[in-house]
Amino acid sequence: MKDIKKYIDQHKDRFLNELIELLKIPSISADSAYKKDVLKTADEIKSSLEKAGCENVEICQTKGYPIVYGDKIIDKNLPTVLVYGHYDVQPPDPINLWDSPPFEPVIKKTELHPEGAIFARGACDDKGQMYMHVKAMELMTQTNQLPCNVKFMIEGEEEVGSASLADFVKENHEKLSNDVILISDTGMIAKDTPSITTGLRGLSYVEVEVTGPNRDLHSGLYGGAVANPINVLTKMIASLHDENNHITIPGFYDNVEELSTEERAEMAKAPFSLENYKKALDIDAVYGEAGYSTNERNSIRPTLDVNGIWGGYTGEGAKTVIASQAFAKISMRLVPNQDWKEITQLFKKHFESIAPKGVTVKVTPHHGGQGYVTPIDSIGYKAASKAYTDTFGKTPIPQRSGGSIPIVSLFEKELKSKTILMGFGLDSDAIHSPNEHFGVWNYLKGIETIPYFYHYFTELNK
Repeated sequence: MKDIKKYIDQHKDRFLNELIELLKIPSISADSAYKKDVLKTADEIKSSLEKAGCENVEICQTKGYPIVYGDKIIDKNLPTVLVYGHYDVQPPDPINLWDSPPFEPVIKKTELHPEGAIFARGACDDKGQMYMHVKAMELMTQTNQLPCNVKFMIEGEEEVGSASLADFVKENHEKLSNDVILISDTGMIAKDTPSITTGLRGLSYVEVEVTGPNRDLHSGLYGGAVANPINVLTKMIASLHDENNHITIPGFYDNVEELSTEERAEMAKAPFSLENYKKALDIDAVYGEAGYSTNERNSIRPTLDVNGIWGGYTGEGAKTVIASQAFAKISMRLVPNQDWKEITQLFKKHFESIAPKGVTVKVTPHHGGQGYVTPIDSIGYKAASKAYTDTFGKTPIPQRSGGSIPIVSLFEKELKSKTILMGFGLDSDAIHSPNEHFGVWNYLKGIETIPYFYHYFTELNK
């Protein structure tokens, strides 16, 4: 491997400007009002792959948003790496909490990023991290250092459950055949502490609806005489955890993987400051399931959280009504061996069973996916470890993530391939939140590290 840093230094301004232009497009897959923008982003990704040296680049239509595919097959006897990423982003709400407009990217210096960070929706999740792979591809083709075959599959529905991707993968086994799948949609422990994500939690996402009277009622005339759907909903939600923050749904923990004392001890070796964690979030105490550390609660334990709740009057001033309906969106992060479809049904059955008389309850499943664990003795993991060691000067730490990438388990089932998760984001990057950002240093470090993965993966497969 040669001239990697030199090439990045020569082109870093262009690399940043290209990403900034991509971040300006509001490719919000959850909101149909942005359909044209999502499709425009797919066109931009297609153009970027072509410029990076890919061949057979195409926009593959699906029932939903298209998947952008491209490849570079230099020798069928060499290994093939399949790169996955997504070009859609989360809605930016609440807009008023952004320090700068979410789709007007700016580079600002911060205490953690003195060299600057790009502030924009999608900066880290996942446009910035996905685009590292495009630029790494360009680097390898332009410097004649591509050691193996590469395929790209970039989708536009990850933030809404990847519904179309499942069919695409099932229908294109040969097209997508590979020896390893490479994804950067995760993070690392710190800028000076590289890590490789070895586990992901699964996900079950539902919406609940509680209906009482057939119309909104005057709270003076009817208050105390009929069930208030908002009061009922909040009580029902509160009952889903006990005093130890243990989830109360019958059967919820039946298949939860319990890590050994030794495994938990290894996890505890990862650098972590509880005080810095609280300071970064401006909280005076952490909260969660009794008997587990903060890092265990957000990685190896399942959770249940309300993501949104509404009903009644929320405008300015007062309106004394008992709402006819109340709603909430609830997500459950699951650990390996928990089947998301089974958990969804357990939730539905339990939530309906605890509804008091006087209201009706409706549970609508949205999407979900299985958890995933990848072995650290595979060639792919070893190649990633060597790559990080070369560019960071430190051996990366294996780490389980609290996030979910539901399609990873699908890839293994359909394509029979292991996935390597090489993330360069940080927990502080505020993904899914206002002021999402991605460090310029992290972005360029990813472009530098990825080519080493290809080099070592090819070398270890000889």
